Amino acid sequence: MGQINSFRDLIVYQKAYTISMDIFVLTKTFPKEERYSLVDQVRRSSRSICANLSEAWAKRRYEKVFINKLTDCLGEEFETETWLKYSADCEYLSDEEFSKLMSQYEEVRKMLISMINSPEKFCK
Repeated sequence: MGQINSFRDLIVYQKAYTISMDIFVLTKTFPKEERYSLVDQVRRSSRSICANLSEAWAKRRYEKVFINKLTDCLGEEFETETWLKYSADCEYLSDEEFSKLMSQYEEVRKMLISMINSPEKFCK
């Protein structure tokens, strides 16, 4: 692990951010009637992963608070997976798009769990 000066340096943040931007682009093709429901939900939860990571980083001085915010990240990650499943089942995402996103989120999930299990590597 290299020098981490900011939450933006965290690989998990970078990956989660990239996926949330991919979701933004993909959801532009969803039907208009989904704009204020499914599209809004999946965009919010995917963005919340990154937002909670930045909050966790800001609060890393307090290990329990850091873990709590990472747990929030994990909850948002699982929520995003659920919305993606709905998107795939409604045929708004292709099987290939869905599989790619789920694979990417599996990697993010593993990184979050690793951080939760070893907060001392990140906390001051």
